[in-house]
Amino acid sequence: MRILWTLPYLPWPTTSGGKTREYHLLRNLAARGHRITLLVQSKTDLTDATRAALEPWLERLIVVPRRPLRSVRTLLAVAFARAPMLASANGFSPQLQQAFATLLQESWDVIQIQHSYAFQPFEAPLRHAGKSFILVEHNIESGLGAASYLKFPAWARPFVCFDQWRYRQWEKRIFPQTRALIAVTEDDASELARMTSRATHLVVNGVDCDYYAQVCPDRYSRRLLFVGNYEYGPNVDAVHWALERIMPKVWNMDPLVRLTIGGYALPSEWRQRWPDPRIDWLGYVPDLRTVQKEAAIFFAPLREGGGSKLKVLEAMAAGLPVVTTEQGSSGLKVLNGTHYLGCDDADGLARLLVEAIEKPAQLAKIGEAGRAYVRQYHDWSVSAAQLEGIYWRVHQHKDAKACA
Repeated sequence: MRILWTLPYLPWPTTSGGKTREYHLLRNLAARGHRITLLVQSKTDLTDATRAALEPWLERLIVVPRRPLRSVRTLLAVAFARAPMLASANGFSPQLQQAFATLLQESWDVIQIQHSYAFQPFEAPLRHAGKSFILVEHNIESGLGAASYLKFPAWARPFVCFDQWRYRQWEKRIFPQTRALIAVTEDDASELARMTSRATHLVVNGVDCDYYAQVCPDRYSRRLLFVGNYEYGPNVDAVHWALERIMPKVWNMDPLVRLTIGGYALPSEWRQRWPDPRIDWLGYVPDLRTVQKEAAIFFAPLREGGGSKLKVLEAMAAGLPVVTTEQGSSGLKVLNGTHYLGCDDADGLARLLVEAIEKPAQLAKIGEAGRAYVRQYHDWSVSAAQLEGIYWRVHQHKDAKACA
């Protein structure tokens, strides 16, 4: 099939869950013979390394620069537009709208839009051309207030409530226009079906299981690991909660436990704020296997966010036992005590970590159960097959409509 795929970010390097998902789905679908044109609006420049990583899988890569967040156009749109804050920041781009309108003059089997917050520049061209499209939602954004507004001060609460209302109106406006609406978890799919009174498709988050298959975690290292993208508020909150409330309790019970914290956009001030020598600070880790093999436990103290967590799936694929919260295991059909260890309060998580790190045999059993679960249900080949099946159903519907 010829596929027109839009994104509000370059999917390389894979510094976030969303970028990881997009890169691997593009790669898997291209390997299945589909011909993909990728239209991207990006806040970062297209580097030679990014071009080299993406172009082998694409017929065309078209990148439009995104204006700065503090531009006059963005600030006015955020304050006064019908579109909510995220949609305003990623919308109202004449250059992107014109590029998309030009592409719509070609024949496409599938037009796929990622994220409702990126939809604004595409709405008028789609309506004018009479083209159907697929929309993929990684999260239900109107319900993800804590993630979007985590850094807002208390006095901005009225604006937060207003913007959440705007997003609910935005979703009510956009979702009925789609030919197919796709979620990444069953819970989100059910909620979207409830919101729209129509069937919602599911394409799960995945992992390159073969890539992580040879990782052997060090069950005796007494080392915890957390990796995240710190441009995303819930990951920042997880580190704050861990270092202010959880790890002091762990170290009171077992002072030999170490914690490695890595990931993209790691705030430099954290090293001064938490100077404990038992914390190892890393930046972006291009190959997670190098740190996974040194850890005994992947510790994900997540309290906010949505969807299923790629960082958790990647740890499980590496056989690394996961200690997390209900939020950290959301979107996954995993059992507490079998595939991971979970608790939702600081005291309970601290005790769970200290007890688990003394039981390497239990860690090995949980780690291998998690690895088996991910290989069966969350390999990228599974996700790509789900998405491809939706494509064929949409295409057959178009053919049947044309014949009628």
